[in-house]
Amino acid sequence: MPGSIGPQTSRLWRFIHHGFYSRRHVRRVLDDAVMKRLQALVSESETRHSGEIRIVVEAGLPNSYLWKRLSARDRAITLFGKLRVWDTEHNNGVLIYLLLAERRIEIIADRALDRRVSIIEWHSLLGDMRAEFAAGRFEQGLTAAVAAVSGLLRQHFPLAPGESNPNELPDAPVRLG
Repeated sequence: MPGSIGPQTSRLWRFIHHGFYSRRHVRRVLDDAVMKRLQALVSESETRHSGEIRIVVEAGLPNSYLWKRLSARDRAITLFGKLRVWDTEHNNGVLIYLLLAERRIEIIADRALDRRVSIIEWHSLLGDMRAEFAAGRFEQGLTAAVAAVSGLLRQHFPLAPGESNPNELPDAPVRLG
């Protein structure tokens, strides 16, 4: 049918769309000052629970993901492994992933936390943040994400009085372009 948009056109459009996003876009929406505030927020959060939080902000998906029609969630799961978020003593690491090209947020939690939090709680948490990202308020959305994840970690993995959380993972957010 002339004029219809088929799977190949859709794939091509996604390549073009993601290709427009670069490290420059990530730096524009999350400059060094914002990154330092997010790092401080993660550091402060980890003084109140035994979990580890990582933030990754990526401009667009790599071409290999686009070619295979993989999603932001697929990328987040891969980064969860590559950044070793799963490799914490209490299996309670959490990755907060933001894909600018699609304004998508994904939260991947290791098994110890994931089995304590219902799918409804995760969806509710994500729903609150999507409005911030849709409006282009990326710092506010990521701040809300860290606060919400921190609340879950405090609820399920609080530190005992006098106990400290050894920093198993870097607190600095990661920019991918």
